[in-house]
Amino acid sequence: MMKAFLILEDGHVFTGTSIGSKKEVISEIVFNTSMTGYLEVLTDPSYAGQAVCMTYPLIGNYGICYEDQESLRPWPDGYIVRELSRLPSNFRSQDTIQNFLKRFDIPGIAGIDTRALTRILREKGTMNGMITTNENYDLDEIIPKLKAYTTGKVVEKVTCSEKTVLKGNGPKVALMDFGAKNNIAKSLNQRGCQVTIYPANTTAEEILKASPDGIMLSNGPGDPKECTDIIKEVKKLYESDVPIFAICLGHQLMALANGMDTHRLKYGHRGGNHPVKDLETGRVYISSQNHGYVVDTDKLDPAVAVPAFVNVNDGTNEGLSYTGKNIFTVQFHPEACPGPQDSSYLFDRFMDMMGGKN
Repeated sequence: MMKAFLILEDGHVFTGTSIGSKKEVISEIVFNTSMTGYLEVLTDPSYAGQAVCMTYPLIGNYGICYEDQESLRPWPDGYIVRELSRLPSNFRSQDTIQNFLKRFDIPGIAGIDTRALTRILREKGTMNGMITTNENYDLDEIIPKLKAYTTGKVVEKVTCSEKTVLKGNGPKVALMDFGAKNNIAKSLNQRGCQVTIYPANTTAEEILKASPDGIMLSNGPGDPKECTDIIKEVKKLYESDVPIFAICLGHQLMALANGMDTHRLKYGHRGGNHPVKDLETGRVYISSQNHGYVVDTDKLDPAVAVPAFVNVNDGTNEGLSYTGKNIFTVQFHPEACPGPQDSSYLFDRFMDMMGGKN
């Protein structure tokens, strides 16, 4: 067993054992509170530029089932767990998480006190860190490097390289891939939609030329304000009269395109049990979330949009309904896999907006 170290920018050092690749990595350290779905977390493009700490103590016990991936490969820079299961037990299991991390060259650390790490990140906020197997590390040299790290423009890294089509005989949906999870296209396709998936840098002109019945803006990684060119195209899509549904990063980009602001949360929302309230009906749904930024609604102009959902835990915005437009956007993941699927009805609402049949 090779030793590994997790060094945080505030000087905390955790010692554990190395899992996956042996390479050294600097990344933003975030935590996810999901109890299951570690493969979906690993293959969610929204984690590009981040190393994920799983708060659930045992990870890997049902192995890896490639069919459950949310994209073709894992995206986090690093993986942090309390205990890694060495012998997965599940009739669907095709591989171990250890092999999976090695195969995709992702370094990780096991055997650390993930509760202590999570408390630090909650109290001090998300911070950068390094995973290394070098026992002769020099804190004075490493900490300035950690403080200087930024995730940069990660949407370009995770988007698809070319347009693809999922055939269907219902409404035609243009899906903008900012780091889309597979399940977004699948949720639309299962309702009969023909889904055309476009790379993130596609122009609004090209999308509108194809005369879609609806446009879907996907989730994705990083700071939404970095996506300056995409925001200009999103504004043009807003000005068209095509119905639009946006999730997570897509929700933030639509807000920025319409003069709103976003800010970074202290430690983000990442997990499968976040309560969100539908302000129209008063109902509360349990949702899956993965984001570090939120839309500011303090100076929201009701002539542009009104809040549609709110986070029950901290009161932050979880969705907007655009005034006089066939557009609604949410911060959470209604397409969540492994779940919860409480809010999958939002896809049906989108179908109604397009005049489609569910």
